[in-house]
Amino acid sequence: MFIGRENERRRLLSALESDNSEFIAVYGRRRVGKTFLVRKTYANQIVFQHTGLASGDMKHQIREFCMSLQQAGCREKCMAKDWYSAFHLLERFLATCHAGKKVVFLDELPWMETPRSEFVSALDHFWNGWCAARSDIVLVVCGSATSWIIEKIIKNYGGLHNRITRSLQLLPFSLHECEIYAEKKKLGWNRMQVLECYMVMGGIPHYWSFIERGESVSQAIDRLFFRENGELHYEFNALYASLFRQPEPYLAIVTALAGRLCGLGKKELLKATGLCENGRLTKVLEALEHCGFIRYYRAIGKKQKDGLFQLEDPFTLFYYRFMKNNRISGGGAWQNMLNSPAYHAWIGIAFEQVCLLHLPQIKKALGIAGVSTSVSSWAVKGDAEEDGAQIDLLIERQDQIINICEMKYSRTEFVVSKEVEKDILRKEELFIQHVKPRQAVHLTLVTANGVKNNLHSGLFQSVITQDDLFAEA
Repeated sequence: MFIGRENERRRLLSALESDNSEFIAVYGRRRVGKTFLVRKTYANQIVFQHTGLASGDMKHQIREFCMSLQQAGCREKCMAKDWYSAFHLLERFLATCHAGKKVVFLDELPWMETPRSEFVSALDHFWNGWCAARSDIVLVVCGSATSWIIEKIIKNYGGLHNRITRSLQLLPFSLHECEIYAEKKKLGWNRMQVLECYMVMGGIPHYWSFIERGESVSQAIDRLFFRENGELHYEFNALYASLFRQPEPYLAIVTALAGRLCGLGKKELLKATGLCENGRLTKVLEALEHCGFIRYYRAIGKKQKDGLFQLEDPFTLFYYRFMKNNRISGGGAWQNMLNSPAYHAWIGIAFEQVCLLHLPQIKKALGIAGVSTSVSSWAVKGDAEEDGAQIDLLIERQDQIINICEMKYSRTEFVVSKEVEKDILRKEELFIQHVKPRQAVHLTLVTANGVKNNLHSGLFQSVITQDDLFAEA
C-alpha cells in the first residue's frame, strides 16, 4: 500500500525531468519506509540497485556489489579489488544502458563503508569524475544510519561538499496517514483506537504493518511487544544500533530525557550523562533531532542557546516506561496494566507528545495555518511563598496573540472542574506576571473528545479535539 508521501514523490519524480544529473540523499529512522518510497517511485527507471551488507568486511561488500551488477545485466566479468574498480565497472555498465534518465539506487550506504576501504573517496570520484559530467544519471543514496548520511554525505566538507542536489528526510506518518493505513488494512478501528496505538508506536509504517485484522489495540500491543517472539519485543536495541554505529552516547541522552520529560538543557545533559562537550555532543543531539527522537525548543524569555531538549518519540517513551527492566511478559501483560497508576501517568504524557508532533494540525484548527508563529514553553520555579508553574506549549503568533495550550487526555468528554480551572488561571496569571507579554493571551485546550459543558467549561477561548489532530496538514 502506498500512502501519503506526495511531496517526497513529487521531488523524486522531478529529478527525472532535470537537465543535469542528480545526486539525492534519502534519510530517516529505521522502518520509516525509505526503501519502499524509492523503489515504488522509480520502479521503472532503476537500472542498478544494491544494498550494503549489515556486517561484512570490504572484500564481502565489494563481492556483493559485483553480484548486484551481474544481476542488473552487466555482461563483462564483474570482479573488483577495491571500490574504485567497482565503481568503474558500474560506469561501464551504465554507459551500455538505455537512453534517458537512469536511476542508480544504493541502499544502506553506511554499511558499505568499512575500515580503510576508502568507500566515500571512491563514491566521490564516481560522482565528480563521471556522473556530474553527464546529464542522464539520478544517483539515490539511502540509509538508516542518519548520523553517517548527514556527516559523510550531506555535510561532507571534502569532494562531496555541496554535491547533493536534493535531500529528503522521511518522517513518520501523521495520525491522518495512520488512519488511512488502518482503513486499508481493514482493522475496523475508530479514531480513539488509532490515537491510542499511535501513542505507543508513533507513525512508523513498518510497525503498523504487523497489526492483524480482528485485534484490539491492547491485543496488538500484547502480542507485538510483550511476547518473547513478538515482532517488536527486541526492536528498541535494534533501532538504535541500526541508526548509530556507536549508540552508547545516543542511548545515554534518551535515557536522561526519558527521566525528565519536561526537558533538559545542554549543561544538565552533560551532568546527567557524563559526556564531554567537545563538539561531539552537538553532533549527537543533531542526529537524534534528525531522527525524530528528541526536539529542541526554547523557553519563552530565554536566549536561543538556553533552550531545552525533550524526548518526543512515542515508541522510545513507551519502551522506557513499560519494557526496560520489565519482567512482565506473555499474553495479557499490557491489558493487565491498563488501569495501573503507571498507565495513567504515561498516557497523559504520551498524548502531549502526539499533540506536539501535530503542531501544523493545531495551527490549522486555530485558523492560523498561514500565520507566522514560534513555539516555545515556559516554566517558573516555586519558592517558599508560591508554587511553581509549567506550560508545555506556547504558540506566539504574528497577529499579536499567544496561545497557552493545555493538553489533557480523556477517553470521554474532558471535565473542567473547579480545581482544574483554578490551576490553569494560576498558570496564566503567573505567566503574565513574569513574562509581561505585549500580546493578548488566549487559553486553548487540546483534548481527545471535547469538553463537557459545565460552569467552568467557558474558560478556554478555543478547544481542539482529536478530529482536528487527524486532519491533513
